[in-house]
Formats: sequence, C-alpha cells, structure tokens
Amino acid sequence: MIHRDICLSVLLVTAVLHLVTCNKGNKHKPWMEAQYQGIIMENDNTVLLNPPLFALDKDAPLRYAGEICGFRIHGAGTPFEAVVLDRTTGEGLIRAKGPVDCEAQREHTFTIQAHDCGEGPDGSNSKKSHKATVHVRVNDVNEFAPVFGERVFRASVTEGRMYERVLRVQAWDQDCSPQYSQVCFYQILTPNVPFTIDNDGYIKNTQPLQASGERVIRFTVTAYDCGKKRAVEDAEVEIQVKPTCKPSWRGWSKRIEYVPGTGSLALFPTIHLETCEEPIWSIQATVEIQTSHIAKGCDRDNYSEKSLRKLCGAAPGDVDLLPPSSPTYNWTHSLPIQDTQDSSPVFWFNGSQSVEVPPGRLPAGGGAADHLTLSFWLKHAGGSGGKSGKEEEVLLCNTVQNDGSFSHYTLAVHGCRISFLYWSLLDSAHPVKFLWKLEQVCDVEWHHYALSLEFPTVSLYVDGVTYDPALMHDNGALTPPKRQARMMIGGCWTDEKISVKVNDGETLRTSGSTVGRFLRGYISGLSLRLGSVDSREVIECLYACKEGLQYTDFDSLGKGMKVHVNPAQSQLSLEGDDALSFSRALQHVEYLNSLQFPTPGVRPLKLQTTVRCLTDEGCLTVPDLDGYLVVLQPDAPQVQLAGSPRSAHPVSDFQGPVGVPIFPDLRITCTVSHNVSPNKLERAPRSDVQSPDGIECALERCEIAVVGEDLNAEYESLSLDVSSAWQRGLETENSSRSLRITGVQNVAVYEDILRSVSYRTGVRASLYARKFHVSCSEMNGRYISNQLYTELDVLHGIHAVSPSHLLSAQQFIHNVHQAPAELSGHALVSANRSSVFPGVAMVIIVVCIGFLALIVTLGLSRIHNVRQRGSEGAELEAANQRDPFWEDSAMTITVNPMESLQSRSLVSAQKSSEKEDPEEESR
Repeated sequence: MIHRDICLSVLLVTAVLHLVTCNKGNKHKPWMEAQYQGIIMENDNTVLLNPPLFALDKDAPLRYAGEICGFRIHGAGTPFEAVVLDRTTGEGLIRAKGPVDCEAQREHTFTIQAHDCGEGPDGSNSKKSHKATVHVRVNDVNEFAPVFGERVFRASVTEGRMYERVLRVQAWDQDCSPQYSQVCFYQILTPNVPFTIDNDGYIKNTQPLQASGERVIRFTVTAYDCGKKRAVEDAEVEIQVKPTCKPSWRGWSKRIEYVPGTGSLALFPTIHLETCEEPIWSIQATVEIQTSHIAKGCDRDNYSEKSLRKLCGAAPGDVDLLPPSSPTYNWTHSLPIQDTQDSSPVFWFNGSQSVEVPPGRLPAGGGAADHLTLSFWLKHAGGSGGKSGKEEEVLLCNTVQNDGSFSHYTLAVHGCRISFLYWSLLDSAHPVKFLWKLEQVCDVEWHHYALSLEFPTVSLYVDGVTYDPALMHDNGALTPPKRQARMMIGGCWTDEKISVKVNDGETLRTSGSTVGRFLRGYISGLSLRLGSVDSREVIECLYACKEGLQYTDFDSLGKGMKVHVNPAQSQLSLEGDDALSFSRALQHVEYLNSLQFPTPGVRPLKLQTTVRCLTDEGCLTVPDLDGYLVVLQPDAPQVQLAGSPRSAHPVSDFQGPVGVPIFPDLRITCTVSHNVSPNKLERAPRSDVQSPDGIECALERCEIAVVGEDLNAEYESLSLDVSSAWQRGLETENSSRSLRITGVQNVAVYEDILRSVSYRTGVRASLYARKFHVSCSEMNGRYISNQLYTELDVLHGIHAVSPSHLLSAQQFIHNVHQAPAELSGHALVSANRSSVFPGVAMVIIVVCIGFLALIVTLGLSRIHNVRQRGSEGAELEAANQRDPFWEDSAMTITVNPMESLQSRSLVSAQKSSEKEDPEEESR
C-alpha cells in the first residue's frame, strides 16, 4: 500500500515537471487554408469568405504558443484588413478599410498570413503560417441609371414605305454587373405615334407615312436597366417624312442640240444619280448613240468611195464593180437604188436578181487572181430578213482566165457565216474554203468588209477588226464552172442538165447554166483590186466614223472608275462604286462630229444603268434614260465661181499649139456663216489659201462643158496639162461635150488647173464664137457651185489699101455684146459657118462710108480753093506737090466687111499682112 502511494506520487511529480517543461517551448507554426474566395457588397465592408477564415496551431492548448494573435495581409494598395475574432479558436475576419467601388475595380487578389502569440505575453519567438491566396469579388449595387448617348435622335423615311428599322436609340448604364449595367427595355412615352420600339432600341413605323401630313414627327423615349431603374433624362426622336424617292438620273435634258463645227459637246453636263440614300456596292452604266439610220451607220466622209480611198492612202488600181448607172456603166441599171446621203450609191438585191460585170470593166490583165482585195459595205437581210437563212447566198463569183488556165473564187453568206471559196486551178487543184462565223453577218446592220487574198493567206476585216478563218477543204464533189471568164454579183451560175420533152415523147437532156443562190440585202462600194492588198491602217480609215462618243477627262477620273469605248465609238461603258464619282464621270461623256458639214437630224441616245447593293434584298432599280441628240442643219458652203464673161483673141491664138485659155482669170471662193476650228475640218489635202471667212474648201469635181453643138473632134479640142493634174491626185475625162476633173483637192489647185484649160482649133477649122460654162462641186455633189459662163470671140482684121500706100491696113476690134438665149452658141452662126456677126458688119460699113465721105469733101474743098486763085492747071499741080496727101490722084479703096474666114484668100491675105514692112504697120 505504501509502495503504491509512492509510485503515484512519483508519476504526479513527473507529469507536473513535464508540463512545466512543455510550456516553455513554441514548437509548431499556425496552419490555415491555401486559398479563399470572398464576396463583398459595394454598400458593405465585411468580406464573406469561403471557407471561413480560421488559423490552427498544434501547440494548443498552451497559452501563447497555441493561440493566434493576428493575420497579416500582403499586397500594396490592398483596401482590406484582417482581424482576429477569437485567439483560442483562430477565427478571423477580413473587412474593407473603406468603401469599395465595383465600377473602379471589380475583383481584388492578395495573400494573408497568420501568426501565433509566441512563448509569452511579449510575443517572443512567434511563428508564422504559410501565405494563403484570397480572391475578393465586389458585388455591384444598382446605383446608376441608364443614360442616352444623344439628346436628340434624327432620321428620315420615305412616304408610303414600311420599314423594319427606321433608326436605333441606345442608352448606357455605368454599373459594373451584367444585371444592372444592361438596359433591359425601352419605352415610347409620347402616346398615339405610328412607331414602336423593341428592347434593343430599334424603332419602326406601324403604318405608311404621308409627306402631305406632318413632315416631322417628334416623340420621347426612355430606357430601363435590368434593375428597373429609369434613365435620368429621356431622349427626343425626330423623324422626317420625305416625298417618295425613286432612284433615277436627275438633271439631264431629253433633247440635246449640237451645232456643227463647235467641237465636242458634253451630253450630260449636270446629271447626277439619285440613290435615295441606299447603300451601293457598284454601278455600271452604258451610253449608246444610235446612228444606224444614217446611211451606213454614222457620219463618215461625204466623199465618193473612189476619192475616199485616195484620201486614206489605198493602193491604186481599184475597179468599181457597182458604179452608178450610165451609158458607159450600164450593167447596174436594173438594180433598185436606195435614196441616201451617203458617198456612194446603195444597191438593193431582192433575192431574185443578179448582175454580170462586162469583161472589159474588170482589172487589166485579169490574171494574178491569187493576190486580190475585195472591199464592200453590206447590210445582209438574211432568210426572211433575219438569222434564219437556210440557203447560201452569193455576193460575188468570178472565173478568171490566166495564161491558158482558169481559176475561180466565190464569196457567199449563209446564215451568220461568210465563206470564201478559192479554186486556184480548175484543171488540177482542189478548192479551198475559208469560213468565218460572225454575228455581224446576220444582225441586219451595215458593216464594212475587206477581204485580202495572198494565197494561201486570207484576211477578213469587219468594221476595221481582223478575224481569223477556219480553214476547210471541200472534200465533196464539186462541179467546176465552165472555163469562161465571167463575173456575177448577187448570185452565181450553176451548170446543170435540163430535161426537154420532144414530140415523140422522148426526153432529151441538155447541159445549160442557170443563175441561183441570190443575195438578199444592200451592197455599196464594191471594189476589186488585183495585186497588192490594203494595210490595216487603210481599212480602218475607210471604216472610221467621223462622229461618236468620247471621254477625254481621264485626269479627274475618280478612284475605282473604269471607262471603255467600243471601236465604232457608238457605245461607252462606265463602272464604279461611288455614286458621286460616277455622276461626275458621266458629266464628261462627250459627243464629237468632226465633219465640217455633218448630216443633220436626230441621233437617239440611251443610258442603261445597273446597280448592285451589299445584299440583293431591296437593291435599287434605276430606269433607263431615253433621249436624243439633234444635229442642227449646217450652213451650206457657198462655192462661188467668178471670171470674165467673154474674151476676144486673134485667129492665130486659136490655131496655135496651146490654144486659147477659157477661164484665164477664174476665181473660186467658199463662204459659210459660222466659224469652224481648223482641227475640226474634214480630212482632205489643204493649202494656205483660205476663203475670206477663214474656211478652207476642198472641191471634189469640176466640169467645163460646151454650150451649143458638140466639139468637132477633127478640128476642135479642149486640153490641159494632164501630167500636172495627175501629180496632184486629179483625174481627167475628156469628151466632145465636156472636160471633167475629179479628185479631192483644195481651191488653189483647182483654180490653177482650170485656168490652164484651153480651147484649140485646127488650121482648116471654121472660126466662130464658142460659149462654155464651168461648175464645181464638193462632197460627192452634195454642195454645187454656180455655173460660170464665158464666151470666146474671134478678132477679125479689116484692111483699106491704096496704090500709093497712103493708108495702111486698119483693124477694127469689136467685143460682141451678150446675145439672147435663143442666139447663144451656134445660133449666131450662118448656115455655112463662115460669116461674121451682123453687128460687126454694120459697124464696119458705117465707118467706111463715113471715111469715104470725108475724103470726097476734102477733095472738093481743095479744087474750089484752086479755082479761086485763077490757076487752073499749074497751081493745082503745085498744090499737089506741096501736099503729099494727094500724091496719087487715082486712089483705090477696098472694103470687104463680110469677108469669109473660111476662104483660103483670107488666109493668104493674113499671111501677106503679117509679112508687110513693120514701118508701114506702125503708121
């Protein structure tokens, strides 16, 4: 028992000693969670943590060492602090040092660390826990109301339309949370307005609006956030109701007048595109001027086809296969001719007729058919007047005779195809067919074609553009044409067997030729030349229009704008993406007609527009613009010819080697009433000589014609320097009726050539007055001058001769007055064409009688004086010796006023008169 008590005492002492020993040492660090999530309201200062803030120490329950004395927050500028609520349990609390603002900073992150109380009240040997991360989110409080971005919202609508969205009003909230920062709905406060607003602020109309009523509708809207807080200030909405807007071109004139000779003209100087404020992605427009009704499609040089080829520099040698009908060129007399102002006649082939060109009118030689040029204008009517032509139609077929051999070629159309069949040698070679498929062949419009053959190369130019053929060999059996030189236009012959029934019922077949494959359409200017072919420049010149559309102001062309003009200048395309730049570009589209005297009349204009939008829904449709350009009537040029109406020349001049000039002082002037810029004149050779009003004239033909009977080719002729005319590009045609000069040249050249034209007679010819007239024309006879008449008189010599040579031969010059119309020309000539004018004879007779009376009077006066002096014989003799006038008492006077110019005695008398002593002629 005693032993047991001792053991218990020992154990008790040991425990007390152990407690005393343990209290003196802080062995463990405080422990806490590694991460905390906290929430704090804007209007509160206590942070609600998850998990709650507790720190534990394994030294518990020892005092100081097992107690938590505090928490320390790490992080600069952290607006929070931590406090200990219970040191024994280690419970703590995080709170804000001041008010927190969600709008300023919505989340905060920092670290926190706990420390115990150490080993005593002084906190010696205190231990710290690890650092825990704390995330604190500041919860928003609906402290802000929505605010509109604008005080007044404005928009415009077009009357009569329903809009899904007229405009959008929008408000903002400064709260930081999605709950309070979002505007949940809008509201229209003004009652009875034809608009509604959705939760996103979009306003639309509930009924079509009318501009005739209230033009501006005003109402008030407000906004609410999701906390149902209303906007501080409401917003005003103003919607303008505009009249109905139709997308279209504005500011253009339907009628546009063009004054000839004024250069280029802007067609739409004030035009602009009304888009009704719709967004546009791209704009495309095409301006087209329609000139198909003007001759061959547009204004071209108004010269003949022959003159135009010279002006364009074409090689010489062309033969006109369809000339105007005349006694010399009569194979076209059966073809209908279309009335046109064009430079060459237009022939109509009706599908049932053709013409054959006489062999004598073909190019010289007829050979060398492997090098040729065919050029022509064609307006193909096609089968039934369109593209449905099923039969081949021949334009031209020709069999050519070479040196002992024959070749053949055929030019034909078939629907929208044009073909050229070439058979180089009928005896051996196979024919080769060149084929082109072109829309121009069957569009029932005028087109210019030029086919050049340099076998085996064939080139086809259509409207100045070259096209490559599809080479095709004809493998089928083709019957070669007869070996006979023959050319047909508008059809071709075919060799076939014809069945003929005889009386006994037998059928006899004979071979014959029939004409078929007729052409339906118009042809003009068909020409053929063997040898060298025309260049591209010449072909383009022959086709070139003198009027059309153009665009020159490329420097001010807007960004992204594109302009394109077709070769015929009849169509101009524009492309862009901005309505303002597009309108500005269209204002610089111009029309130019460089002819000095263009064809007057109407040119229809058309403007087609295509607008593309960002979306196809509700895109604009701009209607086409239809107008017309009126080319005013140009003032016709007045070509005036002036010169002497008559002249008289000795017989020797008429019979001389040169003859007598008919119009030695001819003057040609050209006047118009308006001025034309020099760079706008027609293409023609020019000189420095201008008319008084500054206009240069180019003549194309002048003709000197005989008035009265034709010239006697045996004795009479009209002549000029042919080589000089040829060097100046002029051609001459001389006949018994007239002398014709053709070719485009200026006034100075024609004046010089016409002044050199002379009239000459032979020695045996009967001389009498001749009357001529001259007239000129330009632009293929479009403008014709006046007719200038002149009369050539003959100076006849009249001699009075005495044996004593007291009087010398005297000549009388008489200018015949203008005869009446019924006496003009040959009406003044006697039947034997040898008598002088009655007026001349009468004057000569009167003068001679007066002269004879004067001599007799002087003689009687002299005799009377002598008798008075009383010396009948001696004094008279002495007086005769003193006065040489009476040298010969016997005086003979020979007067022949009606002397025939046709008799040989006159010719011999003239020769003897020319051989007389010059001293006596000077008396």
